[in-house]
Amino acid sequence: MSGLTEDAFGDRDEPKVGLFVDGPNMLRDEFSVDLDDVREAGMEAGWLATRRLYLDEHATPALIQAAEARGFEVIITSGDVDVKLAVDATEFIVTESIDVLAIASRDTDFKPLLEMASRHGVRTLAIAPGEHGRSDALRNAAHDSVTIE
Repeated sequence: MSGLTEDAFGDRDEPKVGLFVDGPNMLRDEFSVDLDDVREAGMEAGWLATRRLYLDEHATPALIQAAEARGFEVIITSGDVDVKLAVDATEFIVTESIDVLAIASRDTDFKPLLEMASRHGVRTLAIAPGEHGRSDALRNAAHDSVTIE
């Protein structure tokens, strides 16, 4: 296993978390969100089976490099970031058997995704960028919510 220990894959008794980050909505100057804080919020829910940051084609190389250095898989899309994130998260729910879906966004468009995950027996976590960036609709649709200050 490439020199990795069993601990590198998390405690097998912990819930398996899929963390999906809406970059254009979370990484705005007015929120001052640190990706380390987003990762930590996801880790509170269990073992991070995946950490994906979705960005549009205007993302800077420095942002991409910083995200990868923090352990995120960066997904660049020329289309709508929300659509790509929602489709990938849905596929992950159906094929990867995650226990928790963590969505980091302030976009209420993800409310149906959280509701669908819940119907499939997946716990949900809404991660928001500060009080003024929080979506009450996402918070209310999720089982749990975290606001990053």
